Amino acid sequence: MPKRSMQQDDALEDFSTREIKLNDVAKLVYVTGTGPAVIVMTEMPGISPHVARFSRWVRDAGFTVYMPSLFGRDGALTSAEEGAAIFQRACVQRRVSRLRCQRVQSGTVWLSRAGATAHQECGGPGVGAIGMCFTGNFALSLMLESSMLAPVMSQPSLPLNDPAGMAMAADELAAFASVSNAMT
Repeated sequence: MPKRSMQQDDALEDFSTREIKLNDVAKLVYVTGTGPAVIVMTEMPGISPHVARFSRWVRDAGFTVYMPSLFGRDGALTSAEEGAAIFQRACVQRRVSRLRCQRVQSGTVWLSRAGATAHQECGGPGVGAIGMCFTGNFALSLMLESSMLAPVMSQPSLPLNDPAGMAMAADELAAFASVSNAMT
């Protein structure tokens, strides 16, 4: 992999872009690689050069990366002010009901369906998902998708100010507990 500067915008030229529309919600998704699918859910403020580099590492390990554009300017280094504005917009969007409550799942419904789509397209034993910081807890919600084999929660930050919280609705948490108990 060519060495890229982490101090300038990343053109993401080695990713193909697709619009994936699921249940009337369309998102731009960056795709690269071959092999089983891994959904890489970006941290705030979006697809930074660091997140793109991480996605390339996953690709180079033999996976097809699906990296949806969830917020921010794709490939951009953002200033602190721009990052704060992106965070504020995400916090008031409907997909994140309230940061202190036990709900985030409307945003994860699209991601879960995207995981099923990625598995259908790539085949293999199942799909992986990596959530980072703001999206960290989303990976756990994706475990409820039948094709999800490896959800990874990296530095989950939701719910804010509740490190023991799960940021999941009660019914989603009960379903996850049921799936976990069935595995043991």
